[in-house]
Amino acid sequence: MQVSTTPSSGLAGHLEELLVNFPLERSLAQDPLSCVRPLAVDRRSAEVAGIYAATLAVGNTTAIRSAFADWLSRCDGDLTGLVDRSRRPSRDRRLREFRHRWIRGDQLAYLAYRLHRIEAELGGLETVFADGSTGPEGFASGLDALARALRGTDGVDPPAGYRALFPSPLGASHSPCKRLALFLRWMVREEYPDLGVWKRVPLAELRIPLDQHVFWISYHMGLTRRRTRSWAAVEEVTARLREFDPVDPVRYDFALCHTGISGDCPKERDISVCGACRLRPDCLLWHPRRGRAA
Repeated sequence: MQVSTTPSSGLAGHLEELLVNFPLERSLAQDPLSCVRPLAVDRRSAEVAGIYAATLAVGNTTAIRSAFADWLSRCDGDLTGLVDRSRRPSRDRRLREFRHRWIRGDQLAYLAYRLHRIEAELGGLETVFADGSTGPEGFASGLDALARALRGTDGVDPPAGYRALFPSPLGASHSPCKRLALFLRWMVREEYPDLGVWKRVPLAELRIPLDQHVFWISYHMGLTRRRTRSWAAVEEVTARLREFDPVDPVRYDFALCHTGISGDCPKERDISVCGACRLRPDCLLWHPRRGRAA
């Protein structure tokens, strides 16, 4: 029997309670955004630092922040300077020896070259996304344009595996594009801790960065019926959240994500942890009868 979940009637209020009582500073110290904020002195520096941090956002947050710090050190603390100098793909050995999971230094050095070309020829990442989002799929068309610009089609062959770093929601895999959606959240939302340096993208159009934590919690809150992460799941979760906040549907993302990262959601019934959770009244682990036969 397939089970279809729906949100509880109290979920909107419980999400608000979660936000009001959330330990923001504790979680920000663990988040890659804490590495980006000191470097984001203007739109361009925020874009450069943000796209590098978002690209590296694979694995646990401690490893991500360590990888970003390593890359920044190899760039002598000047990411925008690296991009400015990258009129051709870098052969700097110190950059090329970088490793984080499956992401290599030659790929990140090539990204600097792509960012140089995008800024010089297209006016920057904000322009690429905003112009692209006028396409038939709206936000997804914008992400597709951004991914294509980052991958590059200028005849200069990228390193092996580079283009796979920037999937599109319109591609065959229908990727949830968590890292690009996260980058967009940082750039567009003005509310702390996000950066709010982009002005051409409406806040209401953002989509949820659907990592494993947010997806798991979303499913068990009844925000999606889908059992795998995909762009369709992103749209479904965002549409539900937009019912609670039409102006800023992704403002719940940081708290939901770090509820999972911190262990505040153990992803199993554990009253010693779950007892204090604001969302326990809405969780299918605790209230399985909220499911209904489909």
